[in-house]
Amino acid sequence: MLLGLFWGDWTLLILLPGLLISLYAELRVKATVGRYAAVPVQPGMTGAAVAERILASNDVYDVSVERVAGQLTDHYDPSAKVLYLSETTYGRSSVAAVGIAAHEAGHALQHAKGYVPLRMRTALVPVCNFGARLAMPLFFIGLIFSVWLSYIDAMTTFGLALMLVGVCAFSLSVLFQLVTLPVEFNASRRAMRCLTRSGTMNDAELTGAGRVLHAAALTYVAALLTGLLFLLRLLIIVAGVSGRRR
Repeated sequence: MLLGLFWGDWTLLILLPGLLISLYAELRVKATVGRYAAVPVQPGMTGAAVAERILASNDVYDVSVERVAGQLTDHYDPSAKVLYLSETTYGRSSVAAVGIAAHEAGHALQHAKGYVPLRMRTALVPVCNFGARLAMPLFFIGLIFSVWLSYIDAMTTFGLALMLVGVCAFSLSVLFQLVTLPVEFNASRRAMRCLTRSGTMNDAELTGAGRVLHAAALTYVAALLTGLLFLLRLLIIVAGVSGRRR
């Protein structure tokens, strides 16, 4: 069972659907972004310019738009009120760049409007980071106590308790992924509404931007599914150790 935490036991098969969907989502994002990165926006607006226009049109003037290194590293930092756009988004005039920039601007609008799921996700960040660091070490140590020292009843009980604490800590990460879903989908809806109202893109370009955002959203669905399946695997291992004790 101890080695089976990593390989060699049937519970690994539980993770397979999540891994396959994650791989599909990643490939689809790269393909969709790559396709629409080559499609120019008619007005020639860059990602940064579109983000600034969306913020200004919604009376959000305290958020700055800055460039960040990398590709698909775009994100909004609510604590600093900075909208970071990657090098492939900030100065590019493509359907993909504008769609991604508008999505990140959607997060800034959520923050300005006090969107509850975003506030929840922001509050969960430090707790989830702490839990993520502890989850697997606690679970692994508990497994060692429960399996290698199973002849000592007290050690088995202590080990199971540690495993359960590890499961609870990992559950925080799954909760974070769950809260992330409505945040990301809502940001995309805000982005599409803003792009439609502003007349920045024609119908064909709007369709392309929607496909980019839909592909990106699939990665969050895949992350949640993978987290849930891994949590299920941990619970099955705990149940197996507990059953051996009886």
